[in-house]
Amino acid sequence: MSNPGISSPATTAGDKTFLEDFATLSAFGATPGGGVDRQAATPADGEQRAWLHQWLTARGAEVRYDGVGNQFGLFTVTPGAPYVLTGSHLDSQPLGGRYDGAYGVLASAHAAHRAVRRYGDSDAAPKYNVAVVNWFNEEGSRFKPSMMGSAVFTGKLPARTALTTTDPTGTTVETALHEIGTIGDYPGPDVAAYAEIHIEQGRDLENKGLTIGLVDATWAARKYQVVVRGEQSHTGSTIMADRRDALFGASLLVVAVRELAEQSTDIPLHTSVSEMTIEPNSPVVVAREVRMHVDLRSPDEALLDAAAKKLTESIPGIEERASVTVEQVQTHGWGVAPFPAAGVELAARTADELGLSHQSMMTIAGHDSVNMRDIAPSIMLFVPSIEGISHNEGEFTNDQDISKGTDLLTEVVRRLMSGALDGQKVGFDVVQGQRGLQAENIVPS
Repeated sequence: MSNPGISSPATTAGDKTFLEDFATLSAFGATPGGGVDRQAATPADGEQRAWLHQWLTARGAEVRYDGVGNQFGLFTVTPGAPYVLTGSHLDSQPLGGRYDGAYGVLASAHAAHRAVRRYGDSDAAPKYNVAVVNWFNEEGSRFKPSMMGSAVFTGKLPARTALTTTDPTGTTVETALHEIGTIGDYPGPDVAAYAEIHIEQGRDLENKGLTIGLVDATWAARKYQVVVRGEQSHTGSTIMADRRDALFGASLLVVAVRELAEQSTDIPLHTSVSEMTIEPNSPVVVAREVRMHVDLRSPDEALLDAAAKKLTESIPGIEERASVTVEQVQTHGWGVAPFPAAGVELAARTADELGLSHQSMMTIAGHDSVNMRDIAPSIMLFVPSIEGISHNEGEFTNDQDISKGTDLLTEVVRRLMSGALDGQKVGFDVVQGQRGLQAENIVPS
């Protein structure tokens, strides 16, 4: 089926402009290996936020910042109406890739501007306005937890808790945001619907030769801060029987975490120890303490809970063998949760009209849409990742795919502005005038 109101997916002047803008954005915090390093509220993050601010205002948007650094570009076409919100995040992992998050923000900026222009070229007025968002600290690398900005916006994390969270050097979120000048008092827009596009960060789309992933649900995740405590001693003179080696205990726990995944043969279970801090970290000292981050994910919550229970049950044996104590606290987590079927269907119809191949799929990684789907009808879209590489300088998606994804997002946003998902239920009841949602074990760490 054709629609004269939809742009052809062939290369256009708009694609060329988008790709030029993406190259400019990719220069902020660029690394010699072809990636980027612009963790939340660092100077590189501040520079790219300033560039996005100028880009948006030059095209007629008003840019506002909320109290935890979320950046909003408001295109107000119908005064007084709520906003279709679209975006992702610009912050990166250390030595991360150019596409993760940043593609979604820039695609949203272009999509919002194109949608506004299309309404301006017609006699129709949209039911809703459109706003672009750059969520603060989605990655959670400098400040934990991840998805911090959207968690505060949706009421899952208190703003004061976020602002007083510190990085490894002791700098608070509040101080860091003031240093780059992107903290304000805007409460955020009244959101009618949300849309986000992202690279897949896996290789399913590429393996199948498909252009678009339509996210219909998210995997569940459990994240833990684990502290292993031993006793500092001499690596040479302390006899082995007297050692309380925290690093040895931590190593046993790393193996236990990996074995959980290896033992799950029928249902996928992804497990990682992704961060480790060793004290005192001296070449001639047995470690007295190790802090580590444990990450468990699965599409089956019962399996995930069983794996978490098994991990907890392994701790006494590790404590005895290494003569250490182990403290485990869940810091962050979410359950298996569907995205609205009507949103998936809307995106599928639009992709068909644009001639874009697609499939429904779950997201394994967490995204800001996982928070937003609980307060507004939300659509999550993927474009392919070459070889599934992500959180790596070698991360890559070809120009044709990111251009086609932007075309699709543009039309999805335009339809959302017309009220295409009105009446859809969300994950929680939203109290008028507040976002009073209950957090699921979100604790600063």
